[in-house]
Amino acid sequence: MFLDRTEAGRRLAQRLQDLQDTKPVILALPRGGVPVAAEVASALHAPLDLLLVRKIGAPHHGELAVAAVADGQKPRLVVNREVADSLHVDDDYLRTAAQRELAEIERRRKRYDIGQPHPEVKGRTVIVVDDGIATGATAKAALMLLRAAQPKSIILAIPVAASSTLEEFRGLADRIVCLETPPDFYAVGAHYREFPQLTDDQVVEFLKAAVQPTPPQ
Repeated sequence: MFLDRTEAGRRLAQRLQDLQDTKPVILALPRGGVPVAAEVASALHAPLDLLLVRKIGAPHHGELAVAAVADGQKPRLVVNREVADSLHVDDDYLRTAAQRELAEIERRRKRYDIGQPHPEVKGRTVIVVDDGIATGATAKAALMLLRAAQPKSIILAIPVAASSTLEEFRGLADRIVCLETPPDFYAVGAHYREFPQLTDDQVVEFLKAAVQPTPPQ
């Protein structure tokens, strides 16, 4: 469906061109959402920043998101109750995992700091970008954290997602832009020809390249 995250970002940017005049802020969910968001930020001549959220994997099934946590003055924990109940995941596990992931968020915050001020989101149009949505726990935590910052509007922009999952976001985002909702969706990476894991160094390079783009005159 997509060659890689860069191509997905370019296609997504074409669908978001009507938002350029709103002077939006682009927030990427690292790590996978960063290359996608970088293309959107470049096309819309908008600043790029990160929304730090961590998935909490199920016991013995780390890739299956049972919850997600977003950092802030009041950290947000979002639990996928259907998955948690089916796997008998208890609250003690979730609390311990949340503290571990919050520590990782803090590590990444320091690692990704490139010495530039973060764009203000209050009263602004904010476009939240990821490379795709599976269970949706991570993106839900991100949107709940962002809503508390009082943006003017929140647009969730992703290349691919399960249509059933997208329905759960109708009350969290003011607009959803998704390029593909395949009926056989089962994993984000399955819809990319190239889907490598990104490193922290690569995330930093994307942020440096996107610092304060200059709009055309």
